[in-house]
Amino acid sequence: MLGTAVGDALGLACEGLSPQRQLKMFPSLDRYGLLFGTGMVSDDTEHTVMVAQSLIVSGGDATRFARNFAWRLRAWLAALPAGVGMATGRAILKLWLFFPPSYSGVRSAGNGPAMRAAVMGVAFGNDRAALLALNRVSARITHRDERAEEGALTVAIAAHLAATSPSTLSGKEFVAVMAERLPAHSATLASIRAVAASLAAGESATDFVAGLGSKNGVSGYMLHTLPAVLHVWLRHQDDYIGGVTEMIRLGGDSDSTAAILGGIIGARVGRDGIPPHLLRNLRDWPRSPRFIERVARRLAQSRVASTRMPAVFSLVIATPLRNLLFLGVVLLHGFRRLLPPY
Repeated sequence: MLGTAVGDALGLACEGLSPQRQLKMFPSLDRYGLLFGTGMVSDDTEHTVMVAQSLIVSGGDATRFARNFAWRLRAWLAALPAGVGMATGRAILKLWLFFPPSYSGVRSAGNGPAMRAAVMGVAFGNDRAALLALNRVSARITHRDERAEEGALTVAIAAHLAATSPSTLSGKEFVAVMAERLPAHSATLASIRAVAASLAAGESATDFVAGLGSKNGVSGYMLHTLPAVLHVWLRHQDDYIGGVTEMIRLGGDSDSTAAILGGIIGARVGRDGIPPHLLRNLRDWPRSPRFIERVARRLAQSRVASTRMPAVFSLVIATPLRNLLFLGVVLLHGFRRLLPPY
């Protein structure tokens, strides 16, 4: 979860920039670029924390998870976050209009479900049936498209393998794993095979992403985001900062792609594999590194005991004030991006 948060915060300042403009504005990615070297997180981390809290409360029961996560999404939107994906926003509005979680999702193949999937894989990756059910709920509550659901499942399985495999995986080995979990005709499986073929041919991530047809970096379309993340992950499985830096340098939806990748690599390297100064300078609130670690510990305790537990307390009532501050920071950063260098 810390890997997700740091990746999110590092990529946030670069979101939407082309690789060329990003390199000019941020020649170094060894510090946060949004607020004088201080990191803040976006919806990628917020949704990951909400999923973890719902897993704690539900004990992994899909019905309880759906109900709890739906209320957390409603509260999240009511707190007026600075950035809301189109599909996610429409789905949560449907939840507020009393659509059940099983019918609230909209037809979209965006990467929203993938950004919150790694924590599910780490917590429930050893229970195939539970992971499949939980991922289906998490994905379909906002995105009713098989590409979104399958992409999120792939991220969850990658995080599980990262956390449990004694050695790193090859592209061919990962294809073999996913071929057992995805339909043979799946476009997601085809994209994973394309990643393995690219790696075997020695192709760079930059050239591979260019071949996907995503202009100005990696887009939020799942079949652009997922293969780009997997391509970088399979070459940087033990190197958190190297992988996240390369992911951000590919441009586009850099906060989400870096958050997804950070969650996968972070599952393997743990807290000690993340540069200490990045953890120290991530000073968001109420979702601070300390709070995120408390949630992670509670989730681990819940899984070890195989029981439901109370969620970690958070001062939710203060979240709108934090979001107002965050909006101001984002707007100031947006104005800064109107200025040189171009």
